[in-house]
Amino acid sequence: MNLKDFLTVMKELGFDEIIIDNNTLNQKVKLLEEINKEIQVCTKCDLHKNRTQAVLGEGNPNSPIMFIGEAPGEEEDKQGRPFVGRAGQLLTKAIESAGYKRNDVYIANINKCRPPNNRTPTIEEQEACFPYLKRQIEIINPSVLCLLGATAYRGIFKKETKITKERGNVLEYDGKKVYVTYHPAYVLRNLKEEPTFFEDIKKALELAFKK
Repeated sequence: MNLKDFLTVMKELGFDEIIIDNNTLNQKVKLLEEINKEIQVCTKCDLHKNRTQAVLGEGNPNSPIMFIGEAPGEEEDKQGRPFVGRAGQLLTKAIESAGYKRNDVYIANINKCRPPNNRTPTIEEQEACFPYLKRQIEIINPSVLCLLGATAYRGIFKKETKITKERGNVLEYDGKKVYVTYHPAYVLRNLKEEPTFFEDIKKALELAFKK
């Protein structure tokens, strides 16, 4: 995504005015654009064979919070944007319910290419793609990472866990606070967890924006 396209997306997401500080936002956009160019031609794992396009991420590069999911789904693969399907709509709803907008945050995934039939990425696929995410985190430099689901947890901490055990916990990764909650796709299959998920998203946002 080039700078022009980024500004267009930001406008569509609701920004009435975009002020670019050449020392911060503009530089971040350029660095993220470099990663995006790399992932579009990446062949480090077999997931590239069936992708329509790789999905880098979306949102405010200066946000204090970064939501991290698993991998693109069918709609994300088509549109080149993260969390735009049903799960993404639920995440957006939860963010708005907490009093924020989607363009207040940054959203990405562990893997940048869609796994076949939306299966869980393998450990090898995650490790091949993780350097891209690590660079994103370094560029955006959020104070809080909100991990959506066990696969995102595994990608960051390099170990397995039951999300019911870690949900709601505040952990630490590379000097940043980490809030763990369900993946919205799981919540769609278990609607009784929706209130808990909404509360978790609110707490993660409050942690980041210090309200």
